[in-house]
Amino acid sequence: MCGIVGFISKQKDTQTIKEMLKIQSYRGPDDSGLFFDESGVHLGHNRLSIQDLSPLGHQPFVSDCGEYIISFNGEVYNFKPLREELKALGYNFISQSDTEVILYSYKEWGIRCIEKFIGMFAFAIFDKKKEKLTLVRDRAGVKPLYYYHKENNFIFSSEIKSFHQHPHFQKEMNYEIIPYYFQFGYIPTPHSIFKNCFKLEAGTYLEYDLKNSDYQITKYWDVNDFYKKEKLDLSESEIITSLENILEDAISIRMISDVKVGLFLSGGYDSSLVASLLTKKHSKKIDTFTIGFEDKKFNEAQHASSIANYLETNHHEYYVKDSDIFELIEQTSFYWDEPFGDSSSLPTMIVSKMAKEKVGVVLSADGGDEAFFGYSKYIFLNKFSNIFSSSFKLSLLKFSINLIDDKLIENINNYIPKKFRQTNIKDKFSKLKRAINSNNLYNMFMNASSYTDNKIVTKMLNLEINNTIFNNFKNQNIPSFMSHMMAVDYKTFMNDDVLTKVDRATMSVSLEGREPLIDHRIIEFMAQVPDSIKYKNNQAKYLAREILYKYIPKEIIDKPKAGFQIPLNQFLRGELRHIVDKYIHKDRLDSKIFNIEEILKIKNDFLNGADNATQIWFIISFQMWKERWFD
Repeated sequence: MCGIVGFISKQKDTQTIKEMLKIQSYRGPDDSGLFFDESGVHLGHNRLSIQDLSPLGHQPFVSDCGEYIISFNGEVYNFKPLREELKALGYNFISQSDTEVILYSYKEWGIRCIEKFIGMFAFAIFDKKKEKLTLVRDRAGVKPLYYYHKENNFIFSSEIKSFHQHPHFQKEMNYEIIPYYFQFGYIPTPHSIFKNCFKLEAGTYLEYDLKNSDYQITKYWDVNDFYKKEKLDLSESEIITSLENILEDAISIRMISDVKVGLFLSGGYDSSLVASLLTKKHSKKIDTFTIGFEDKKFNEAQHASSIANYLETNHHEYYVKDSDIFELIEQTSFYWDEPFGDSSSLPTMIVSKMAKEKVGVVLSADGGDEAFFGYSKYIFLNKFSNIFSSSFKLSLLKFSINLIDDKLIENINNYIPKKFRQTNIKDKFSKLKRAINSNNLYNMFMNASSYTDNKIVTKMLNLEINNTIFNNFKNQNIPSFMSHMMAVDYKTFMNDDVLTKVDRATMSVSLEGREPLIDHRIIEFMAQVPDSIKYKNNQAKYLAREILYKYIPKEIIDKPKAGFQIPLNQFLRGELRHIVDKYIHKDRLDSKIFNIEEILKIKNDFLNGADNATQIWFIISFQMWKERWFD
């Protein structure tokens, strides 16, 4: 993993590109490099050495003919067979890096070369002959890439924070997008928190034409295309065998590294599946890492430990203290340089720090829910989807659930013994009510996916709310509602929340994170598996479980999973209470954005016992970001 930056300016400006690199140097502390061409192209690179640790892997990398230059972040795991293919065509290589393979692949096959790559990547290639600068992002969006375009200014970077170092970057708040953050906890692609600043969408490339100072974006891969294909005409056993073979290869090629590789192990099905297939293929013990909490409702360390013991991994665990969260909390706004509301970013930073002490690369089993039909909301919504065909049943259900007050649910929960008490019960019930009150299946799904009711967001903010940004996902012509949900989450929540979280957390300690379950071959295959096999016998992740049960007994693996959460209520009312008071204060709240009276009411409700810690955290995260990067 690395960091890349660049811009177009006829005037050579090495100082600016150095400053852009410096502020994200943690992405690649091993080396840095600059490139300038008289056409105005500036490229910069921070290197985290993973493949070919020698100076020959230095970037930006220039082709032997001098016509092609690349600045690359990520990994192309199948670079060795591609290099052999290129050697047979007459190419000579001076390094053992995948960077050189990418560049000569582009020279030989043009932009279509990206269709050959298996990996995670964000890169810029300057083609002197064509006078074009091309930016490319991988199919899932594992690696980040932002660009800024206003008038004749074009800037790009792995992270937005580098833009602040450029004299022509104007930090104008994108007020229209703020309500989406408070609903979903992230800024949705392709938008950013700043005007004229965008995320390059996953599976696309951008070609900037130096002759006319303009660009166009092309989509080269779309998960929807595979959901629309004919379903596989295979038996269940054939599907399981094929999937296991793809999984084995996806995991094995991500072990290719010149530094030590480990695995985040939560004890859930996804990370246990990766651990099982790793131990099957590799005789050497794998290092596994997990964290725990003293609060048993949030603690999965014991379960992860039992999986590790069964698989005989070299296991490391750490129990998080309040002081750990206290030390990290105000750092999050530096590494997540847009508002980011997922509080599991904090434990992800902690487990990344622990892993970095032992390994240089870590596998993370994200994407299993989107690939294997894993989220509980999928199961609930799939069961309720047939109610929409019966107006009587739907009306009866809406009438019944609207009789129940959110506060009543919260009060009942408070009388339940602590060990059985549900966390965030009010939020969960509110989501359920919003989903059932939806007027169509798509809105039901989006309401179940949001953290905060649109009506509450409207009361919180002094901003006009535009609910059209996700409309392009509504009519995707995907045959089933099950598939539609998975495809939308792949493009939204997985990309903008899950992968952003893991990238920033691992990069904060210069650790490379790899995502075997998001290998595009797995996603393409699973998209073509019939729904009846994806979800069978009322079991989420049916196929993943069937493979996993070959390696770990059911009685060990089948445990309730809490998810990678933190006891947010406990922290914000305890050790971090001062953070609540510091950032949610009438003198610090911007009345252009917030309805201050309503925000203070939300805070007071929380301090008086309301189960609305997620809302509180979203507000605090926004405030920390704004004070660091905008004010």
